[in-house]
Formats: sequence, structure tokens, C-alpha cells
Amino acid sequence: MRLLETWVETPLAGAIGWTLLHSLWQGAILSIALAAAFVAMRSPRVRYAAACGALLVMVCSFVITLFLAIPEGGHGLPAVRTSAFPAWNVPNRMDAPGPSNSGLAAFAPWLAPFWIAGVSIFYLRHVAGWISVCRMRRRGVCGVSEHWRRQLARLSAQLLVSRPVRLLESCLVEAPMVLGHFRPVILMPVGLLAGLPAGQIEAILLHELAHIRRYDYLVNVLQRSVEGLLFYHPAMWWISRVIRAERENCCDDMVVLTRGNAHEYAVALAALERNRWAGREPAVAATGGNLVKRIRRLLYPKGPNGAWTPLLAAVILVATAAATLTAWQAAPSKQSSAAARQQADRSGTSPYVKWLNEDVVYIVTDEERAAFQKLTTDKERQKFIEQFWLRRDPTPSTPENESKEEHYRRIAYAIQHFRTPSGMPGWRTDRGHMYIAYGPPDELESHPRGAQRSYPTETWMYHHVEGAGDNLTVTFIDRTGTGDYHLAPGKAR
Repeated sequence: MRLLETWVETPLAGAIGWTLLHSLWQGAILSIALAAAFVAMRSPRVRYAAACGALLVMVCSFVITLFLAIPEGGHGLPAVRTSAFPAWNVPNRMDAPGPSNSGLAAFAPWLAPFWIAGVSIFYLRHVAGWISVCRMRRRGVCGVSEHWRRQLARLSAQLLVSRPVRLLESCLVEAPMVLGHFRPVILMPVGLLAGLPAGQIEAILLHELAHIRRYDYLVNVLQRSVEGLLFYHPAMWWISRVIRAERENCCDDMVVLTRGNAHEYAVALAALERNRWAGREPAVAATGGNLVKRIRRLLYPKGPNGAWTPLLAAVILVATAAATLTAWQAAPSKQSSAAARQQADRSGTSPYVKWLNEDVVYIVTDEERAAFQKLTTDKERQKFIEQFWLRRDPTPSTPENESKEEHYRRIAYAIQHFRTPSGMPGWRTDRGHMYIAYGPPDELESHPRGAQRSYPTETWMYHHVEGAGDNLTVTFIDRTGTGDYHLAPGKAR
């Protein structure tokens, strides 16, 4: 405590305190001037530039004021240089007669330690957010199809984006976002590319590419640095909020200018609301800003700001969010077989390990398995599972997931019908594997006892198997005569 009191008595602490006080009226004047200028500004690009300029002027005025307020040898006690401000805002010398610590002169130096503590807290939070963003580039991500890589390259050329941009699907994000400036990456929620029409996906990608072309990620990092420095100033937070809103408006205008269909893009924005995360947005995202105002501005760019216009946009947004919430909060389908649940209870293993190595072992891709194994928390794993099934849902707009229900029905059937006398669970047998992966055969030939005491066999025929071709024939053989069928070598064709 004595050390703090000693430091507060130095000219440096007094200079910081007076700089903080001066910045209050300086920022107030800047915000009033900016608000007055906005009356005559209609273009989002002009408003964005004006807000960025105001924030820059605010920082420069803070630095210049601090420089002028620090006396020569400011880290020590003697103050030789004359202050650039009037005598009423300069603390009295320690050896001056009369009251030396009265009024603001005594209060101002004590602002310095609180300001330093606040700046440290904000910057520590920013560093933690930056580390989290870096991890999101590597954890829980998988590549997209070649089709969408080609579409991204085409859209990048359309917007004249020269830097190479990667497109990845992530199970850790609920809205599209851009990460990085020098090596930008667009993260899309898993299942979104399959859950929205292609036209809406392209509009969303154009929005993210517009952020990259405008260097918005870099500007956002610098903006957060200013927020940490001037965290105490209400005017700074208002200007910062204006910058974020106009940034999204600028990107929206670029999308509409490129595609020429504002209504389709407004519908895409409303659909994205179902993927909004309740947490922070560490990077520029398509759902940033006030979504209702953005939809209203897209649908009625030149109309008056009447009472019905925002109400209509709000109704569209609330209806979309309500429909999505109903779908997402619907109870998951029950597993068809009680035997499968009992087996999971007896296993004693983690439910997430069981899900990966038993429930979806035959349908999960290598990329999805690798992404799932990198997750470290149950919350991330649960989110991955939700997105896994959403990606395979043939009708994402309905509460039911037909693909998931059919998959667990197949598991239950395999457990019930393909269990071997030796005790192997039905889902682990060759017939169970084939049934779960491809469904029931279109034709089945069974020969329990063949001619000349040959081994019992079963032949399954599929007219078409996705990824394997047409007229697939698979033969299973029971060499022990006990009902333990195995895939016959070289019989699948």
C-alpha cells in the first residue's frame, strides 16, 4: 500500500490522471460532432470511415494530452518543464505552501492505478480471445467438398480478393466467420453448406469475402486494442458500436451489388440466426451488428423509418428464430432397442467414446473422426454430435431427423437378428456391419445347408449402393455351422 501511495505522488501518475479527465470532454466533443455529421451521411462507407476517423482522433488526442502532461523526468519527483495546461488542472508541488492536495489535484493521480488495472484486464481478455481464435483454426474442423472450393475461388475472383482463402467446416462455430488477416480462413458451421440453398450459401460466402477484401479482421484487432485503452469512456463504446454496425452494412451492400437480389440475402441472414452463438464473437461474422436493422435496410433501402418497417423485419427474424428453436430443442429420437441401451450401461465407457466407436463407427468419415478426437470438452463433443446428425438430415427444416432415426433402427435390428452364438454383438458382425452401412438388401438368398454338405451361406444383393456402384452382391458363409456368418473372401462384387 505504501508503494502505491508513493507512486501516486509522482508526476507520471498525476499526468495520467489529468489525461483521463481531459479525455472525457475531448471524447464527448468528438461523439457529438460525429453524431451531427451522421445527419448528413447516408452511405455506410462514409459513415464507417467517419467513425474510424473519430476513434483514431480520440486515441491521438489521448496520447498527445498524456505527452504534454508529463513533465521532464516524469518518472521521478522533480518537475522542471512547464505544463502545457492552465494552472487549475496541474497539481501543486509537494513543497509549495498552502493546501497541496485539495480538489481534483488530489483526486486525479488516484485514477492512474485503476486505469492501468482496467487496461491490463481488457488486454488479458483480448489475448485469451486471440488464443481461442487460433485454436479454432485447428480444432474441430474438416475440409469442404471440391465443389465449394471451386465456388469459393470463383467468388474470390469476382470480388477481386487476391489473397488465398481457405474454407473449412467447424463444429465449434454457429455462424460463419473470418479468422486471420495474412492467411484468412472462413469457418462455416458443420451442416450449413448442406442445410441452406446454394444461392444463400454463395451470398454468405460473398459477405465473408467482403470482410477479407476490406481488411476488416485487421481493423477489428486494432479496434479492440483501442477499446482496451479507453475502456472507461462511453463515447468510445458508442463509436465502436457504430463502426461494427456500418462494417456489416458495407459488406451487405457489396453482396447486394454483386448478386443484385436483396430479398434472397435478407432471407439468408434470417436463416443464419439459428446458428448465432450466445457467447462472444472473436472475429468478424455474418451475424454481426443489429440483424433486424440490417434486414430492414436491405428490404427497404430508401423507405422512411416508419413504425411498421422495423416491426416487419423483427417479425421475420423472430419467426425464423422460433421455428429453428423449436427444431433444435425437440427431444432426440429414442433408440429403438432397449438391448442397445443396456449394453451401453454395462460397458462403463464414456458415452462419447461409445458414440464414436459403436454408434457411428460405420458411417463416420476419417476427417470427422480426426476432428472429434481433437476435442477436449464434453460441450464441444455434444455440439459436434448435433452438427454431425444435422449434416446428414435430408429435411433440416423439420424437427425429425430421418437419417438418424433410420440409422438407429438399423443398429437395433442388427443387435436383435445378427448376434452370434459365441456372444458377439449383432452390430459388430459382418452382416450387422453391412446392414447398418447399406440397409436391408434388395434381394436375399439363404442356403442353410447346401448341396453335398457345403457350408451354410447367405447372399445379399443391392441394386444400387451410393459410392459402391450398381448390382452389388455380398456373400456370407458359416464355416462352423453354428450361425456365425462371416464375409466370404472375394465374394463381394
